[in-house]
Amino acid sequence: MSALIKQACEHWRYVAPLLRKPANEEDYDALVEALDELLAIVGDDEDHPLASLASHMGDMLLAYDEAHRPLPKASGVEVLRYLMQEHGLTQADLPEVGVQSVISEILSGKRQLNVRHIRALSERFGVSADVFF
Repeated sequence: MSALIKQACEHWRYVAPLLRKPANEEDYDALVEALDELLAIVGDDEDHPLASLASHMGDMLLAYDEAHRPLPKASGVEVLRYLMQEHGLTQADLPEVGVQSVISEILSGKRQLNVRHIRALSERFGVSADVFF
């Protein structure tokens, strides 16, 4: 048996919970707590020896979320309404998209978002243009 495998065998019971996919909400919560603790150690240092473990744990949590907590589908207009509400904006606060009357027509469904609108909104809110399609 190689030294690496011998060490893995000796420490597996301690490491395995950090490498296992969550099977339920309890496992998920435990993994989130462990990841939070690990991120407090790793910080933003992508070269930290434990950074790849943190990344793997994040990937497992993301997979669990996608399988058990899918995001609801929303139209581009619904996304725009949500972003405006979250940022406390009015129709007049989006001049890069168009004048207030254009925003009003988009929100009321009389006009659709076009590529220029979507590009401006994507840049304004720092989100992918895909959220508006």
